[in-house]
Amino acid sequence: MAGAIIENMSTKKLCIVGVILLIFQIIAFLVGGLIAPSPTAAVPYVAIKCIDVRKNHHRSKWLMPWGPDQCEKIRDFDEAMSRQIEANDIVFSIHMPLPHREMSPWFQFMVYILHMDIAFKIDNQIKENAEIMLDVSLAYRDDMSEEWVEMAHEVETRKLKCKFGAPKTIENEGKFYDCEVLPFMEIGTVAHKFYLINIRLPVNERERINVGIGEIKDISLVGIHQNGGFTKVWFAMKTFLTPSIFIIMIWYWRRIMMMTRPPVLLEKVIFALGISMTFINIPVEWFSIGFDWTWMLLFGDIRQGIFYAMLLSFWIIFCGEHMMDQSERNHFSAYWKQVGPIAVGAFCLFVFDMCERGVQLKNPFYSIWTTDVGTELAMAFIIVAGICLCLYFLFLCFMVFQVFRNISGKQSSLPAMSKVRRLHYEGLIFRFKFLMLITLACAAMTIIFFIVSQVTEGSWKWGDYTVQVNSAFFTGIYGMWNLYVFALMFLYAPSHKNYVEEQSNGDLGVNSGEELQLTTTITHVDGPTEVYKLARKEAQE
Repeated sequence: MAGAIIENMSTKKLCIVGVILLIFQIIAFLVGGLIAPSPTAAVPYVAIKCIDVRKNHHRSKWLMPWGPDQCEKIRDFDEAMSRQIEANDIVFSIHMPLPHREMSPWFQFMVYILHMDIAFKIDNQIKENAEIMLDVSLAYRDDMSEEWVEMAHEVETRKLKCKFGAPKTIENEGKFYDCEVLPFMEIGTVAHKFYLINIRLPVNERERINVGIGEIKDISLVGIHQNGGFTKVWFAMKTFLTPSIFIIMIWYWRRIMMMTRPPVLLEKVIFALGISMTFINIPVEWFSIGFDWTWMLLFGDIRQGIFYAMLLSFWIIFCGEHMMDQSERNHFSAYWKQVGPIAVGAFCLFVFDMCERGVQLKNPFYSIWTTDVGTELAMAFIIVAGICLCLYFLFLCFMVFQVFRNISGKQSSLPAMSKVRRLHYEGLIFRFKFLMLITLACAAMTIIFFIVSQVTEGSWKWGDYTVQVNSAFFTGIYGMWNLYVFALMFLYAPSHKNYVEEQSNGDLGVNSGEELQLTTTITHVDGPTEVYKLARKEAQE
């Protein structure tokens, strides 16, 4: 009777926890969809053509496109030719943000792509494999009355990939090429209010610099930054989730340390997964509001990489530890073949990220995709990581198939087993199927929301409300994986109930030899997990 009451309480507890987690999941999606604005904003800028008149005692190195200290401008290159202004004296100037606005640290990052309007001319066509050289300077200031402070100055080369959709005849002169956008700049912080970019296109016919690139009419940029309102919602979620996961992690490990045995491998991996989730959750981004930390994007990539590597490793070890009759378990070395591809793939992506965003810490205009060697190197790292992911997927599918085959064999022989051994295997079967269902649901929701966020316009109208789909995707999926880790630690924490005493009172009537069968997995004689207790109740019924 007492055992039935305890099992009812355990089942009720699990149901309550499940409902609470579902409510939090719905809230996570609603916070992004109804409260947060769109995650990012794109702002177009058109460069103003300035004349570099420093030869005529211009005091400033920087050329402003507007304002009280604005530069001397020209409308187009025809005017420059009529005024006998050389190409080397023309500077394309862009001020961020637009007039009467300010940048904010809440924007978190700035990514800029460059587009050129190039007209077709018979005597000045774009040659094959044409490259354009950009002499780029970046400056900042926090007050309109202050002097500009140089932030970066580089000479960069970009490949022009342009197509002309009409016959190259004199009748089609003046029509524009269809050119691909070019990566221009990326900065991992927005620590200042105003930014200024000056772009020069140096021409040297003897060294064939910027020759054969067509007739450039205009240069435009599109700046992408995180919306301040979304940043505040994102920070609030991180601030809330950090103590939540940390507390359940401490509770989980305390339960394990109360046992008379050492932790088993699956318990250690779940705890490591909780640590990696906590590492992602820690809202160090709050410091980016007051400090000029340009490495925040790189740091965020590293944190995500650690979590994903740990999550993939957990799935492999989880399947392996549920091979119920496999002798080589509870040792990390038994999984080196499956975990090896994860380590290699993660290392390749880390090297790729260091080659891209690592270099951008010193040179914000750098892109690994702008050179043939860099492109081949980047593709090599991505291909190797892709191969490792495919190998991992094959290993995982094979292990899941083995577990289900093992389960099918055990289910047919369950009625002939003694009660404690039958409950032990039913607990393993229930745990495995339950977590597989949750994992597939989380993976499916991640894929579905990612596809929806890509094919929709970014927002839905729902009566008088506007639902931001992209924001809901970010906050909902982020909250979902936090709840996944939370559920893992709750369901696989050893119970504080004294299960052994219940066995000794004759509830199950087994001998000590059968009790030892429970020591090979996480369901140990020192205490079953919550899921095991639920399976035990179902088996008794």
